[in-house]
Amino acid sequence: MPSPVMPTSSEADGHLSPDAVSAIGLRKSYGDKVILDGIDLRIPAGTVFALLGPNGAGKTTAVKILSTLVTADAGQIHVGGHDLAADPQAVRAAIGVTGQFSAVDGLITGEENMLLMADLHHLSKREGQRVTDELLERFDLVEAAKKPASTYSGGMKRRLDIAMTLVGNPRIIFLDEPTTGLDPRSRHNMWGIIRELVTSGVTVFLTTQYLDEADELADRIAVLNDGRIAAEGTADELKRIVPGGHVRLRFTDPAAYRSAASTLGEVTRDDEALALQIRSDGSQRELRSVLDRLDAAGIEADELTVHTPDLDDVFFALTGPARVPNQSKETVR
Repeated sequence: MPSPVMPTSSEADGHLSPDAVSAIGLRKSYGDKVILDGIDLRIPAGTVFALLGPNGAGKTTAVKILSTLVTADAGQIHVGGHDLAADPQAVRAAIGVTGQFSAVDGLITGEENMLLMADLHHLSKREGQRVTDELLERFDLVEAAKKPASTYSGGMKRRLDIAMTLVGNPRIIFLDEPTTGLDPRSRHNMWGIIRELVTSGVTVFLTTQYLDEADELADRIAVLNDGRIAAEGTADELKRIVPGGHVRLRFTDPAAYRSAASTLGEVTRDDEALALQIRSDGSQRELRSVLDRLDAAGIEADELTVHTPDLDDVFFALTGPARVPNQSKETVR
């Protein structure tokens, strides 16, 4: 599914409002190595956009270009309603960036990190302290505020990182793999923070290698591969472009296994595991049909597993060899 060239405005509440980010024909090369090969992006304000891709696909390069850290070779790019090439300073005033690697200074306290960021944004001492106090409370860092940041856990450092990003009150935030290295609880806490940001009207541009993260958070997702957008859409739209839904039946009795294979007809057999795989869209109707045919023949499977395509399937279909389906999907019986 190619990435279409889309308009740079969206209709909301009966009037047109500029998109938070739009790019047409974005290109970047380093020598003979093409990193971004003419990609198009359109991100409506107040949404989460996730950019997926394998290592080296160009995700971080895209973030660096859109956040004015790297110059594009070509492309029409607008961020926060500003032409990136003509007015990069206005773009910088509208955005915040949390990179893959923490910007936290471990030698000073969390509060001092925040106040330093306030100074960089030219806030008065009083205003800087007010903003710092509010953000430390918002990110549940009040108790740790006076402690050196080097003593913080990974999740606390990530929260402090994002709090520092918010000091300048950006309306667009770039989060480059924000949960890499975090434990599951910290990841879920970070997801809550991202949802709160969007609820407050902030636009989030998220790059991640965690496909469940994109599925959970993103309004729209693009898959970047070999410098191009391989597919773009909602999570459900992307899942529909990949075949592979099936029902898997496993037996302990070889006779029941053979009878089921004969009864069901078009199946993929695994004689060693005594398992059958039947194509299915995962609907209740198709599942009932399979069970009814087995019941009519007096056959009972020992285990039935339903697999529907997920973002893992989409990712591997678009960027590399298909994987063995995850048999830990929902087990019905």
